[in-house]
Parts: sequence; structure tokens; C-alpha cells
Amino acid sequence: MTREGDLVAGRYRLERKVGRGAMGVVWRARDERLDRTVAVKQLLPDTMPDDAPFRSIVRAMREARVAARLKHPHAVTVYDVAEQDGAPFLVMEFLPSRPLTELLADDGPLPAGRVAELGAQIASALAAAHEDGILHRDVTPNNVLITGDGKAKIADFGLSHATGEGTMTGDGLVVGTPAYLSPEVADGEEPGYPSDVFSLGSTLYTVLEGAPPFGTDGNQIALLKRVARGEITAPRTTGPLTDVLLRLLRRDPGERPDMAEAERMLSAVADGRPAILSGTKRLPAPTRRSRLPFAIAGGVVVAGGVLAGFLVFDGDSSEAPVAAPAAPTASAPAASPACEARYEVASRWPGGSEIRVSVRNAKDTRLTGWEVSWTLPPGTKIANLWNGSLVQDGDRVRVSEVDWNAVLPAGGTTTFGFIATTGDEGGDAPVAECRTS
Repeated sequence: MTREGDLVAGRYRLERKVGRGAMGVVWRARDERLDRTVAVKQLLPDTMPDDAPFRSIVRAMREARVAARLKHPHAVTVYDVAEQDGAPFLVMEFLPSRPLTELLADDGPLPAGRVAELGAQIASALAAAHEDGILHRDVTPNNVLITGDGKAKIADFGLSHATGEGTMTGDGLVVGTPAYLSPEVADGEEPGYPSDVFSLGSTLYTVLEGAPPFGTDGNQIALLKRVARGEITAPRTTGPLTDVLLRLLRRDPGERPDMAEAERMLSAVADGRPAILSGTKRLPAPTRRSRLPFAIAGGVVVAGGVLAGFLVFDGDSSEAPVAAPAAPTASAPAASPACEARYEVASRWPGGSEIRVSVRNAKDTRLTGWEVSWTLPPGTKIANLWNGSLVQDGDRVRVSEVDWNAVLPAGGTTTFGFIATTGDEGGDAPVAECRTS
């Protein structure tokens, strides 16, 4: 048994325990060769479940060596991998800090600007890791450490997936907890870079809202099913950060920004600049359109489990049309669309669905106001609108901008959303009209 004062690998003198998780213990230690304080994580095979083979430890060691390649100011550095008396040890940067879980428990939800600032720091480290081929797999509030000077650092790249361990300074949060998994991983797929993006969105959502996007549930299987369906709880806050987080939390991995784009958007919000979202991937163009005045309705398509109606207004679409009106003459040129919108049924569940509507400035100059309107399907009610201002007259609905997203730069995009409660489980996305003001 390892004790205080022991010398590990001939150079790391253990001073005191600073944390313990499900799969090991963390020591503050002294590197006698380099005369510096380090954190030594001792992985304990004897604490593993009977059905967890020793190869998990071997894999942890291999991934630790990969993670040691990453040198970034917002990532906890892995210095060394050692073994003694059959036990593996990971030697890391010693970081006096508090995990975000502790900060949230003590102080409650953080302001949006602070969340964006911390998120941009973590995204920068994750973007560097992805660029180097390193996948984190367990981005959670318990693996985000806040230093004494208020900076964020992400811990345990790749390790927790292999060992079932939580953060090095935490209390052993179960890794892969459904609250922070991406829907595709909850559905049994292998994690990838987009799943790290989703988990970052879940982490920041939790710090902003005070609870994970899928809520909490003692029944882990029920929670896992909710995650797999992508049924996030509608956020209570509104503003540019909420808009960005909802993009990170797209159910379809192909619709999420990559980590570098996530960093750019979060940095923009933290700096009080518009989060220009035009670089985010969009679903394919509509396959057919109506010829109603000011309403060219996109065909309804299913892609990545999202029912989407693509809508272009205030003129003809610049996207490839099908059965479009006859080509205009030189004396009557086609008007360029000023405002484009896309209505999505992002996820469904018995009695309701989550709706997201993207509004895009299609002009080459800035747009200073917008309004999207549509007719509600029979029996549908709107609840928990975010990022917009709602006016309803019977079954006719109008949603306009709020202060922070009224102005969109050329090509810029914003998103609003709501929960639609209805007994109807099917049906097409309604035809909407997007107008500029």
C-alpha cells in the first residue's frame, strides 16, 4: 500500500492525499529530480469491478502518453507515466483549483459573460487537442478546474473513458454520466470530436442554467433514453450565449460547429461582439417551393432525425430552385432574399416537441430587425420561448427579435426556439414568413 513519504519511480516523493476517485487516489508530491510540486494519480486495479479487466489500466497508460503531447495553457499537463509494484501512476501538473461542480454548488449559476469566457478557454484547449488527434471523451463540470486567478483548465484527456475515473481533484463523478453525454454516444455510437462539442455545450449550459440540459434523474436508464432522443430542457435565459449553446447542443453531430468555431463564437460573446454564426453547417436546400407572395416554402425533409422546413422570404431564393417561376426579364430582375428562416422540429416526445427556428441575414449589408410568423397547427400551444419576443393572435404567431439579436451582419444567423405542446405526434413543419423591419 502506498503511503505518505513513499518515493515513486525513484523521483516522486508523496506528500499528502488531495483527492480520491472511484479508480484511484491523487497525491500532492515532490519531483525530487526537478524540484517542483506535482500531482500523482495512482490508478488502483484492486478497486476495479470484477468484470473490468486489467487491460483498462494498460489503455489508460497508453492514452496518458498520447495526452502528454498536449501543451496548452487551459489544459492540465501530463508530465510522466510511471509504474511501481504493479501499480500505474500518472504524473501531472499540480493545480490548486476548484472544479466547476464545486463552484456551482457554492455560488449558483454564473453570469452569461463569465460562462462564455470560461467556455472559450476550455474550447481553445479542446480545439488544440482535436487538432492533435486527441479526444477528451468526458467534458463535464467536474473535469473543468478553476484556478485561483479565475482561469479554466480541462483535466483528464482520454483517461476517464478508459478507467471510469472522474476528475483528479473531484469526488469521483461517474464518467460518462448521461447528463453530459451526446445523443449519439448515448445511442451506442463511438465518441468523436462532435461529441466533445456537445459535452462542452452541456457543461456550459449547466453552469448557466444551474442544471444539465437533460435534467437530473435517479433512474439512469430513463435519463440515458432522454439523452439519446436529444430532449433538452428549454433554457430559461436568453441572449447570444444561449443561441451559441443551442448550436453546440444540436442533436445531429453534423450540424454542430467544430471546436475551433465554438471557441470563436464563445470568445465573441465574452467580448460583447456579435457571435457570427454563418460558418455553422446547414442542412440541404429545399426540394420544392410554393409561389405565395413573400413566402417561398421549403420542402420538408428529414435529415439526422430533424424535421426541417426551409423558408425564404422577401424575394426569390438564391438557392437551387425546383419548379421555380420563369426567369425574370432584364427589366424585372429577381429580388434578392433579405431574410431566410428555417423551422426545425429538433426532437419529439409524447405530447410535445422542441422547435428551433434559425433566422439568417441573406443580404450583403447588415439587417437591423426581423420577424417570423406562421400559423399554429391545430391544438398546438407554445411554451418556454427563448431568444425572441412572442405575439399571438388566435392561431397566428409572430416572433420578433430581442435587443441583443436585432442586428445581424451580412450572412449572420440567430436562432430562437420554444417547446410546442400538442397531442399530434406527426405532421409537417408549418409554413412561416420571415420579414425584415
